[in-house]
Amino acid sequence: MKKIKTVDAVGHTLSHDITQIIKDVKAGVLFKKGHIIQEGDIEKLLSVGKDHLYIYEMDENRMHENEAAEILYDACAGSSNAMAATAVHEGKIEVIARARGLLKVDTQRLYQINALGNLIIATRHNNTVIKKGDKIAGTRIIPLVIEKAKMSAVTTLSTGVPLLEIKAFHTFKVGVITTGNEIYHGRIQDTFTPVIAEKLADYDLQIDLHKVVPDDVEIIKQTIAEFREQGAELILCTGGMSVDPDDVTPTAIKAAGAEILTYGAPVLPGSMLLIGYFDDGTPVLGLPGCVMYASTTSFDLILPRILAQDTITMMEIAQLGHGGLCLKCQACTFPHCEFGKS
Repeated sequence: MKKIKTVDAVGHTLSHDITQIIKDVKAGVLFKKGHIIQEGDIEKLLSVGKDHLYIYEMDENRMHENEAAEILYDACAGSSNAMAATAVHEGKIEVIARARGLLKVDTQRLYQINALGNLIIATRHNNTVIKKGDKIAGTRIIPLVIEKAKMSAVTTLSTGVPLLEIKAFHTFKVGVITTGNEIYHGRIQDTFTPVIAEKLADYDLQIDLHKVVPDDVEIIKQTIAEFREQGAELILCTGGMSVDPDDVTPTAIKAAGAEILTYGAPVLPGSMLLIGYFDDGTPVLGLPGCVMYASTTSFDLILPRILAQDTITMMEIAQLGHGGLCLKCQACTFPHCEFGKS
C-alpha cells in the first residue's frame, strides 16, 4: 500500500472502508473499500479526518480481489454441474447447490488453503444433507489486491480436484426386518417400522420388503438371505441391538455373512448401531431402539452416507465422537440452537 495526501487521491482506489460518525445522525460506511475517489469526495474525506489515505498499487505480482475470488470458486467447485456461483462482488463469491445430495468437503485441503492468509473459504459441514438452492460455501479475498503467488498456491493445493462434491442419493430396494418376541407374538404393537418408513420417505424411498421375526438367530439369518434373494439393496434390522443375551440380532447379521464394520458408535443417542456389508457391497444396519423415539440418532448421520454410496471408514466412525453428544441438528448451528436450553 502507498500513503498519499487526500487532496491528491482523485482516481485512486480505496483500500479499506471509510467510516463516518455523526452523533445521533449516522454511524456507518461513508465510502466502501474499492471505491474510486472522485473530485467531490475530497471534502467528505477531509471532514472525517482523512488527510491521508492508503491506496493499493497494482503491479505484475498482484491481482484484483474479484479475479482472485474466481480462483477460490474454482478450487471449491471446479467444473461441477452440481454447483453454481453467485456474481462476484467485493472479492466474494458464494457457492450454491444445484441439486440435492450429500455434501463432501475435503477438510484437510480446505484447512491448508485457509492457512495461506488474506483469503477465506467457509463451507457447510462435511457429510451434510443439502438441497437445491442451499448456500454450501462462501469465498472471500480480504484485501483489495492479493499476491499472485498466493493464488498460485491455492491452485496447486486444489490439484485439479474440487474441495467440494455433491453426491447424489441413489434409489434402493429396502428390506426391513423387525425383530423381537414381544412384537412377533403380538404382545405389543410395532411402532418402530413406521418411524423407519418416515425417515426413508425423506429420501423418496419406501419399505419394499418387511417381515416380523422372533429373537432367533437362525430365523433372522434366513430372513436376511431371503431378502437378498429378492433383490434387497439395503437391509435394516430393528431392535435387539443391546448386549443382553436375548438380543441376538448382531449375531444373526454376522452369521448371515456380513462383514461388520462396527458394532457401536460414539454417538448418543445411538451408540449400539451396527454397520455391515456383504461381499457384493449390500449394506446391512442393525438399528438401536432409540431410533424409534429420538428425533436424531447415529442412524440419521449414517443413512445419507449409505444412500449416497459413500465409503465409510472406521476412523470416520470414531470421529463421530466429537460432537456426538448433541444431535438436535444434522449440522451444527451453535449458537443458534436449543442446546443446553431444555
